[in-house]
Amino acid sequence: MPSFDIVSEIDMNEVRHAADNTKRELATRFDFRGVDASVEFKDEKVKLVAEGEYQISQLTDILRSQCTKRGLDAKAMNTSAKIDITGKTHTFWVDFKQGLEQDLAKKIVKLLKEGKYKVQASIQGDKVRITGKKRDDLQQVMQVLRQADLEQALQFNNFRD
Repeated sequence: MPSFDIVSEIDMNEVRHAADNTKRELATRFDFRGVDASVEFKDEKVKLVAEGEYQISQLTDILRSQCTKRGLDAKAMNTSAKIDITGKTHTFWVDFKQGLEQDLAKKIVKLLKEGKYKVQASIQGDKVRITGKKRDDLQQVMQVLRQADLEQALQFNNFRD
């Protein structure tokens, strides 16, 4: 029976490259001239440092655009952390979601059961395995999940026929 896995994985090398490109763009931007601002990739997180909250939001937008250029989904960025203010600098950590959380996996299974697709979904740790009788059914499920408004980036791998 054909099957595939739904996962949420981010290539940390691409994140590192996006952070480096953000650092390069920061050096050439006119609105950051004479401003104490930096971008650093450390421990699978990106550290943004600037003098104000507005500049932090600008750095976040630059990082988001660089991630998109590198093929990373912007939904993988977790920007819900608060900004740490120390003296004259503001520090903001951006981390990236890896793996499917149990709630999201249950939401995916529920979405597929409500749609009455001819597939079976099973949660296996941090991934969801989808099996069906026909390849077309699996491709239809992929299309539905791409169009669904889920809060995390999804990838489909391990497609077996």
